[in-house]
Amino acid sequence: MSPRKKQINQFFSTLPQNIFSGFVVSLIALPLGLGLAMASEAPPISGIIAAVMGGLVVSILGGSNVTIVGLGNGLVGVLLVAVSTLGLHNTYIAVVCSGVLIMCLGFLRMGALSDFFPSSAIQGMLAAIGLIILGKQFHIMFGNKIQRDTALEYLYAIPSTINKAINHETEGLVYAALVGLISFAIMVLYSRIRNKYLQLIPAPMWIVMLSIGFSYYFELVLHEPNPIAPEYMLTGIPSIHDIIEDIPVPKFDALGQLSFWGSVLALTLIASIESLLSIKAVDKLDPEKRRSNVNKDLKAIGLASIGSGLLGGLNVVTVIARSSVNVNNGATNRSSNFFHAVFLVLFIVLFSTQLKHISLPALMSILVYTGYKLASPKVIRNIFSIGKEQLIIFFVTLITTLQVGLITGILAGVLTTLIIHFFVNRSVGLFLRNLLKPNVLMYKEPDSDSNYYVSIKHFCTFLNYFRLKNQLDAVPEHQDVVVDFSLCEFVDHTVMENMNNYQELFAKRGGHFDVVGLDFHDTNSFHPFALRRLLPVPEIMKNSLTKRQVSIQAYARKFNLKYRAKKIKTFEFLMDFQFFQTKDIKYIYNVISDENLGLKLFDIEFSEGEFIAKEVARITMLYIDLEQPLPKFTLDREGFLEKIAAFSGYHQDIDVAEHGDFSDRFHLYGTNKAEVVAFFNDELIHFFESNPYYHVESNGQALLLFGRERVAGMKELKTLLDYGKRLRIVISKKHVA
Repeated sequence: MSPRKKQINQFFSTLPQNIFSGFVVSLIALPLGLGLAMASEAPPISGIIAAVMGGLVVSILGGSNVTIVGLGNGLVGVLLVAVSTLGLHNTYIAVVCSGVLIMCLGFLRMGALSDFFPSSAIQGMLAAIGLIILGKQFHIMFGNKIQRDTALEYLYAIPSTINKAINHETEGLVYAALVGLISFAIMVLYSRIRNKYLQLIPAPMWIVMLSIGFSYYFELVLHEPNPIAPEYMLTGIPSIHDIIEDIPVPKFDALGQLSFWGSVLALTLIASIESLLSIKAVDKLDPEKRRSNVNKDLKAIGLASIGSGLLGGLNVVTVIARSSVNVNNGATNRSSNFFHAVFLVLFIVLFSTQLKHISLPALMSILVYTGYKLASPKVIRNIFSIGKEQLIIFFVTLITTLQVGLITGILAGVLTTLIIHFFVNRSVGLFLRNLLKPNVLMYKEPDSDSNYYVSIKHFCTFLNYFRLKNQLDAVPEHQDVVVDFSLCEFVDHTVMENMNNYQELFAKRGGHFDVVGLDFHDTNSFHPFALRRLLPVPEIMKNSLTKRQVSIQAYARKFNLKYRAKKIKTFEFLMDFQFFQTKDIKYIYNVISDENLGLKLFDIEFSEGEFIAKEVARITMLYIDLEQPLPKFTLDREGFLEKIAAFSGYHQDIDVAEHGDFSDRFHLYGTNKAEVVAFFNDELIHFFESNPYYHVESNGQALLLFGRERVAGMKELKTLLDYGKRLRIVISKKHVA
């Protein structure tokens, strides 16, 4: 079969799961598109137009694989300024012009722009965007529409709004505030409920459905008008006929205004940066670890923005939250982006009347939560743990962005980073002397077919990181790379973070990415992303054990098992398991090991998704090294989600003949059906049927087991370990036989 025909067959074989993923993403895109457009003081439908136009154009002409596009959080602040200073119709033309500039960036191969911004400055910019969104929408969420001149004034007015919400005398405003508060509570608590059936519907869509249901309950059941004040209900959702009739006529009378081009440049900068950063993050999530053609994607995003602006929509950008959901629901190619746009069109065509029953406080609660996640205290704590100097960069960028604007803010962050680097090294000459030099040398080692050696001299920061990145991107991820910083006097936080990303990428693709030469580099914190410079090595920090760790330690001693409480970054033995293909492992800890039986029980922390969609999970797992070949398979309890996955062709269920009860109760799938069926003999099937349900997965030579998706208590921990020991005996007997 030719590669082209194989590619076509693969496309159609994965089409059902991409349609399903596109549908799930559309459930999130609908309320976010409406809410972000309203936060920008544009018609709600303009956010949906951006998502639809982006989904159709970028899915066909783009260069990424599993990204989703639409109206992004970062543009809200700029669009607010544009609408207030230029007017709505001139803003549409500004969107068109920014689309042209974004296309030009793609043709000029400027996708590497994202590498020139320090990580902490970007975090500061994103946090400022979050505060702008939170400050503006918090008041509507509590039924208190106010007008202020700056983002800081909106933030200062929050205590007053809370006080007014508590003392509301108008019943309609009381209901509005209650709906907003309950909706916000759903957003906060929903991610903590790890129920696979409940989470089929994302939290924003639950809020939309409950808001509509609340309105219909009063109108159809109680035969009373909606108690929420009319000015706090969603309006401006036109029918598809009205959308076509209201397509704006382009007028270019604002082209001579300086404020117009200022908005165009701001839209271009923020849209391109947000898209580039999101594309890079989603590439990390892609199970196949494909590299996106960033410049091709910029061209498609620019073209989509042009079309969106001409139709009365806003800028199109790559959005990380919806892209993360897309990956986690099994998307494999750009068709999921296309179908997400198709479902949005269907929602507007079929349910435009129902959307008008959504209350504004409910919708704004989604944005308030989004803004909070961008600027949460957790972000600040993480920045501080990396280094105090990073906190300075973060706050300078944040405050300047709030006070002046996004472009000035990010430039202030870059300048602050440079000054701090000069101060830390006590040398401006180090940078000036070596800025234009190659600094990076890479060659393939002659005694190996797969080893690459990269040496970096002088300094490596966000200023010249693109040189190192260009070299590393040329190496296939299944190869071995050694990056040597021993000749480098200074390595900044941005580079250290990117080195960690490369290590994860190569590990998932079967390669090895080693960073050496930092043994004599000092840092002001123990964080792995902290900047490094040639100074004495710091002391090692000690930690005490928790009560649970003390119990585990006592249990391990009782049964002559080894125990290590500290965090361990060595988890390569987990990388081949399907469960971790779309997850980012942070570390394992509380490791109990029995070397004689090849058992390793541990707690693990990993994250699902990226950016504002990032959710951290902690689970207790058991690893069994059987030291014998196994078929690759995954065994789970049969449920609705598993049946849907099997129906879509994502994970085809394998039935074992003469074991109908087992096939009904368990969802079994694997890469080689014949080998899997042969492996599951009567004794093994009886074992699974007569014991508690666990997720059991084989990577071909070892097993991975876990129960509930949380950290296990002591009793559950002991049960899991006992289960693993007995399962190992059953499989060993089968092998001997």
